[in-house]
Amino acid sequence: MLVLTRKVNQSIVIGDEIEVVVLEVRGEQVRIGVRAPRTIAVHRKEIYEQIRQENLNAASVSADDLTSLQVRLADEGTS
Repeated sequence: MLVLTRKVNQSIVIGDEIEVVVLEVRGEQVRIGVRAPRTIAVHRKEIYEQIRQENLNAASVSADDLTSLQVRLADEGTS
C-alpha cells in the first residue's frame, strides 16, 4: 500500500484520468473529492462490497433453480 500525506486542497492522481482531492479535515473525518470520467464507477468500499455480493448472488444458480426451469420449459412446450 502506498501511503501519502496531503493537506487540504492538495491531491493525488491515479493513472491519467482520476484525481483525488482532500477537501476538508475535521478531527478524524476527511472529506475527499474524486474527479473521474463518468465511465468509471466510484463507490464507497462498503457499497462496492454490497454491489459485488448482490452480483454474485444474482449469478449463482442452484440445482433446484435448473430443475424448476426445466419443468417450466417442458410445461410451456406442451401448451
